[in-house]
Amino acid sequence: MDNITKCAQEILKDIFGYDSFRPLQLEIIKNLLAGKDTLAIMPTGGGKSLCYQIPALIFKGITIVVSPLISLMQDQVSSLKENGVPAEFLNSSLEFSEYLETVKKLKDGEIKIVYVSPEGLASDKMMGIFHECSMPINCITIDEAHCVSEWGHDFRPDYLSISNVRKHFPNAVCLALTATATASVQQDIIKNLQLYRPTVFTASFNRKNIFLEVKPKKNALSQVIECIEKHKDESGIIYCFSRKSVDELTMKLHNEGYSVLNYHAGLSDIQRTKNQNLFIKDKVRIIVATVAFGMGINKPNVRFVIHYDMAKSLEEYYQEIGRAGRDGLESHALLLYSPGDIHKIRFFFNEAADPEKSERLLQGMIDYAKARTCRRRALLSYFGENFSGADTSADECCDICAAGPVNLTDVTIPSQKLMSCIFRLKQHYGAAYVIDVLLGSKQKRIMENHHNELSTWGIGKELEKSDWFELTDLLIETGYILKVGEYNVLAVSKMGALALTNRTQIKLPVQLNFKNIINAPKQKPSFVLHKKNEFLKNLSEKDTELYNAIKQWRNSTAEKENIAPYMIFGDKTIEELVEKKPASEKELLSVFGIGTVKAEKIGAPVLRIIGNHI
Repeated sequence: MDNITKCAQEILKDIFGYDSFRPLQLEIIKNLLAGKDTLAIMPTGGGKSLCYQIPALIFKGITIVVSPLISLMQDQVSSLKENGVPAEFLNSSLEFSEYLETVKKLKDGEIKIVYVSPEGLASDKMMGIFHECSMPINCITIDEAHCVSEWGHDFRPDYLSISNVRKHFPNAVCLALTATATASVQQDIIKNLQLYRPTVFTASFNRKNIFLEVKPKKNALSQVIECIEKHKDESGIIYCFSRKSVDELTMKLHNEGYSVLNYHAGLSDIQRTKNQNLFIKDKVRIIVATVAFGMGINKPNVRFVIHYDMAKSLEEYYQEIGRAGRDGLESHALLLYSPGDIHKIRFFFNEAADPEKSERLLQGMIDYAKARTCRRRALLSYFGENFSGADTSADECCDICAAGPVNLTDVTIPSQKLMSCIFRLKQHYGAAYVIDVLLGSKQKRIMENHHNELSTWGIGKELEKSDWFELTDLLIETGYILKVGEYNVLAVSKMGALALTNRTQIKLPVQLNFKNIINAPKQKPSFVLHKKNEFLKNLSEKDTELYNAIKQWRNSTAEKENIAPYMIFGDKTIEELVEKKPASEKELLSVFGIGTVKAEKIGAPVLRIIGNHI
């Protein structure tokens, strides 16, 4: 074992309490320490922070970390300090006296890692401070580096100024970190940050511990509550498209008795910060939010993420579901999908700088939502990764895999009705209009066109509107129906016309809620999974008491110190404490997430609790 590897592993264990590196962490660390610019693409929860934190403790000088959010800086610094690492942040949240004290520490060489915002880093004042430091700037780390790319889902112009900063510290190695980066975004990062011959590391995007599920949106509130109930007393995030939806859903869940708060850009900075902190500190279980809530939220024990509305892109979606299960324990991502979401998103494309790009991004999301084969494979393939499924069981993968082989439903009659209606409308209308005719709508446009006089008007009342949309989509996928022209009007293909003429039986992998058809095929119930943590489920009564006692101590200690409970230690650490029941500080060091500093700090009370429950 070379000296660098040995040193890195010692820090990993002694400071952070981990026995082994995650994939690519050690390679990235060694690359940085060799003075080579690095681009690391790693999934949320994949251990990106250690890739610069460990080198920072080996470098003789200072590591600057560029972070987009104040809350993220605060979380990272608090966690590092809990492990005995000299870290601080410089941003607008500091009182003037605190700011001066931090600057003095920095200049005196008492800080190894300093977090700054991209706009703060670029200021002449900040440059002056760094030039006056007694220690050299050894590393500049850019977190959420996709923000530098106009092709990314979260472009921030402030990031473009970072390349100018590098000229001030030509000897500093640069690390760019991101959880999502398509090929075009990667090129932008390298170009805009002026990375010199960077080594690119790409970890697997597969978050094995997150179960993926998509449901047609039918009774959204009931579906949300159903999911929440499967995660009793667990933390979750619910994403909505608009502020209005956030506030309405928050109120409805509050009225149902759930511990819930809202989060969106329409709230004051003070209120947003308050709500976020209450969630992070486990004072409130559920946060309902727009996309404003996401980047930089470091809460390891989020067990479920619900998309009440569809995300605008798969990059955005992947980032958001990545907030779940950062501690590696079983978690759940549920997307409620409806054609109405698509129309809602497209409405906002009129204001987009590049509507064509927006449409391309949206299409990836639509394809994922409509997938009829493994969702994990569809998600990973979008990021250029092949998924074999060899190391993932079906019931831990996604709803489609867990449900087993898809049963084909005889949809001959509703398909005939749909295609007949398209013909009678002379193939001049889109899906929404055709379906309204089938459902017998009396809207003004239909009445004025006398389409209420057609034989197909009102003959489709046996299905819900959402079912008609789903059937339409599937008939398009299978080639019976075509979308034509700029306005996506529906037309019947030659295959569809032949099937209609010959009364050919049509069987498709679709579940429809038939209301009035006698002897309609019985539908296989939709599969919903979230297995409660197996560890907790199988605990004895005595060990359950121990688990709760340790958790209660952790939470009360965190409250006294005004930090998030996970900063003391995470849920996975509690599980190992219950399982291993260490009886000494030495044995305590064998527990996941407990290093030397942590053991000295919390060892005595934790060992006492364990001793009292044996």
